[in-house]
Amino acid sequence: LGGLSPGAGLLAAVLARVGPTEVHVLVRPRDGSFRYSAGEVDAMVADVWHALGAGAAGVVVGALTERDEPDRAVLAELVAAADGRQVTFHRALDVCRNPVAALDTLAELGVRRVLTSGQAATAEQGAGLLGELVRAAAGRIAVMACGGIRPHNALAVLHATGVRDLHAAPRTHAGADRPGSTVDFGRHARFDRSTAAELVRIVRDAG
Repeated sequence: LGGLSPGAGLLAAVLARVGPTEVHVLVRPRDGSFRYSAGEVDAMVADVWHALGAGAAGVVVGALTERDEPDRAVLAELVAAADGRQVTFHRALDVCRNPVAALDTLAELGVRRVLTSGQAATAEQGAGLLGELVRAAAGRIAVMACGGIRPHNALAVLHATGVRDLHAAPRTHAGADRPGSTVDFGRHARFDRSTAAELVRIVRDAG
């Protein structure tokens, strides 16, 4: 679904296990578009308060207008709720009408980072726009690349785009509870620890 807000139990379990590692919590109440009702905005504000109160270092949010531009009013409310903690604008940037212009709005609002694949299916395919975004950001806001990043292409993405931060979601999939059952609740993703460890090693070794 592209990620949703974690429940209280999952967030507490993660924060209890990661030690000094910073946790930035996705705040997204549902799948689908990034145009939100007043009630959904209220829910997101509450999720921001809960995440930061639980010990998260920052939050990851996004909201767009009907014109597919950053929604200043909603984002200002979410940034205010973060109360000085780090705010990242998520992949709503990948469906923005003008992602380069969006950087100006986001920087003005106090957003510290954007997460994007360069409006392509993968970061490799979006490397051209990612590089343009890095240049346009000019140190005002960080650009984090995402989309299909794995050990075999991480360094290429770094070198081709100039980004300093990468986001990856290496995972495998588990099958249904009982194969062949008439009732099937579907497959679910599992964290791929070995791929993640290799990815971290490669990036760290590259300095």
